[in-house]
Amino acid sequence: MAELTGYIDAPTLKKWLNDGVEIALLDAREEVPFDQCHLLMASCVPLGRLELLVDALVPRRSTRVVWCDDGEGLAARAADRMAAIGYGDISLLEGGVAAWKAAGYPVYSGVHVPSKAFAEVVEHEAETPWVSAEELQAMIDTNADIAIYDTRTYAEYHGNSIPGAISVPGAELVYRFADLTPSPDTTVVVNCGGRTRSIIGAQALINAGFPNKIVSLKNGTQAWHLSGFDVVRGATRRAPAITEDGLAAARNAAARIAQRFEIEQIDERRLDAWRLESDQRNLFVLDVRTPEEFEAGHLSDVRSAPGGQLIQETDTFLGVWGGRVVLVDDDGIRATVTASWLIQMGWTDVAIIKFDPTSNALARGPYAPRTLGYKPGNVRTINVDTLRSQLAAGSVQVVDLADSKTYRKAHIPGAWFALRTTLCDAIARIPAADNIVLTSPDGVLAELAATDLNGMTRILEGGTQAWVDAGESVEDGGKRMASEPDDIRLKAREQPGNIEDAMHAYLRWEIDLVNQMAIDDDHRFRVKTD
Repeated sequence: MAELTGYIDAPTLKKWLNDGVEIALLDAREEVPFDQCHLLMASCVPLGRLELLVDALVPRRSTRVVWCDDGEGLAARAADRMAAIGYGDISLLEGGVAAWKAAGYPVYSGVHVPSKAFAEVVEHEAETPWVSAEELQAMIDTNADIAIYDTRTYAEYHGNSIPGAISVPGAELVYRFADLTPSPDTTVVVNCGGRTRSIIGAQALINAGFPNKIVSLKNGTQAWHLSGFDVVRGATRRAPAITEDGLAAARNAAARIAQRFEIEQIDERRLDAWRLESDQRNLFVLDVRTPEEFEAGHLSDVRSAPGGQLIQETDTFLGVWGGRVVLVDDDGIRATVTASWLIQMGWTDVAIIKFDPTSNALARGPYAPRTLGYKPGNVRTINVDTLRSQLAAGSVQVVDLADSKTYRKAHIPGAWFALRTTLCDAIARIPAADNIVLTSPDGVLAELAATDLNGMTRILEGGTQAWVDAGESVEDGGKRMASEPDDIRLKAREQPGNIEDAMHAYLRWEIDLVNQMAIDDDHRFRVKTD
């Protein structure tokens, strides 16, 4: 088993973050406490989900890793767990976030801060044009020649959108622009829920050299809501299949971007060579197409990372600063656009690769992360039929380890919510029963948790999905919370209180990031404006 290197102080970490050597800075807390105060360069890797996340975030086992928390002791536990599954160069930030702050270094609230701060810097440096919600409503009222493109995920767009908007997520904007846009005279408005993807989407189209007037919607659908305009729920407008003419226009646009940002294109031989070097350099190979295209066929050992989401939440895909990044698609267009943003964010070793989507050698299905330390069959199990009988007899308590949002949406009737990190304390709060059964969406996290408890519990075979597949009923709501549900920071519109106040606060926070970046020398942004 690998051992900890030991504790390092804040000045040492500061030096390491800027010495050009690969480094993974990981925060072991749940998302809500992480959201309240953390280091700019840190990725949130909660202790309870470490084995599910860390292989994709930190591929090379000899990577220099630093864990931090805010004094809760979680970082030390995470470091021990990471060492146990094969990592060999692990340190702890002595004193955690408080020590970093006491040393005079900046700390941040919020999630995905590097991505959100980058967009603010882009708008400031590139002078990305925008329109207000009121200006956009006036255009709609006067039947102006406009097109509104919502650059969030389809699920977000479907949940709340602006009248007339079309779902065109992230990297799809340049790819589908020519087919979607009526004419060069059409004014194009790009929106998201707040600011980040609006700015990046609009500036991507401008960088691509399209002749239209292109603007972002200042403050996105939140500004639309705050201005009192109608928000559409359940919208379904999506871009049609790309045409030959549209593809040709997108290729030309991507060629302009590739030349401007000096984007390297590699072949499979080079990728294979880099894979052989993965014990020396971290290698991230990410497919930036849509999830549907990925599932239809993709290169093996590749993670799905739709281009817009990759730039929106880079810290959840790339956990090692200084790692090598290869972006994959079938024609290079979306990979090129996405690469141009990663390069400006400070990822210096980025390349793209194209592949044949008709090849018979492709892998199929959704991305399945590798869970480290997982050995199926090491714990006692219970099947759906037996669990149903025991629930009817009142002889069992079910504990669901899904994330709190998933639990609230649907769980086995009577199940309690708990986080793996605080599972022992959570079980002590649950009414006594003859048996305790752990479940999670696919059963994997439940099995890891059961292993922690040394046989005190059983797990549901196949997890909650097996229960659903068997035709059993589920319920929603969050009445039985045995752990504090601090694993997911709710968006402004999801807050239980005054969502307008939450929106205003969020937008103020986001806009101020550009001022914080002006005095922070750890970020690596270099926006190209010439």
